[in-house]
Amino acid sequence: MLLRPLRLPLLALATGLSLGLGTGPWAWGPSALAQAQEGAEISPALSVEQARAAANRILKAVKSRDANLRYSQFSDELKAVSSPAMVASTMRTQPRLLNWTLLSVQGGLRDTTVEASLTTSRGQQDLFIVLNGEGKLSGYHLDLSDEAPSLVARKFVTALSNGHFISARSFLSLSLQREIGADRLQMRWQQLQRQTGSLVRIRKTVVAEGTGDERLVLVNTEFNRLSDSLYVILNASNEITGIDFPSEPIGPQPVR
Repeated sequence: MLLRPLRLPLLALATGLSLGLGTGPWAWGPSALAQAQEGAEISPALSVEQARAAANRILKAVKSRDANLRYSQFSDELKAVSSPAMVASTMRTQPRLLNWTLLSVQGGLRDTTVEASLTTSRGQQDLFIVLNGEGKLSGYHLDLSDEAPSLVARKFVTALSNGHFISARSFLSLSLQREIGADRLQMRWQQLQRQTGSLVRIRKTVVAEGTGDERLVLVNTEFNRLSDSLYVILNASNEITGIDFPSEPIGPQPVR
């Protein structure tokens, strides 16, 4: 990495080296949680036909805006951090899906990814749908390469603060999503809030340093008890590839 002023901490964050940020309870990167996947049962990947059929079912549910049907298509892991009411709430903030075209299908050891080109009420957008061995939705990622990195980081933290952990996880790169489940995002955010209190507002987002390949965004946040900055690393496609929450947030300051 070439984030010069913070090179060692950020390298630790992204690779899990023993340099503080990468191994702390609040930091995640592309390798930080790989050990959590060891020993996991591997389900057979879907065939191309099965994957396309499952993706079409999911997109039809999105187009119909049927929250109950949408929830029923979640994997067990996603259901554990969501509900039909939460799905309905999220749907109200999203553009309407008008139609779509399925593109590539890529099989992996534990999941299958289907790429789709969407036509929505706000224009065209590419979507990557991640399916488990049962054809259930285990994750997704929208192409946000045209958005500002600061806006992507802000949306990510906002989704966390609203308890929409599935939506928050969608901002992560697909490789990082395979290592960080929505349940782990929920657990880490709740652990942070036990020290800080609930999020009151995001004061500002600052792109602290960047290269052609990645950039660090500081999300300055105000909680009930204190304020601090959350660190979000994005690649050139505006996919989140690393996250760091402070392990020892700055304590409440006296009134002046």
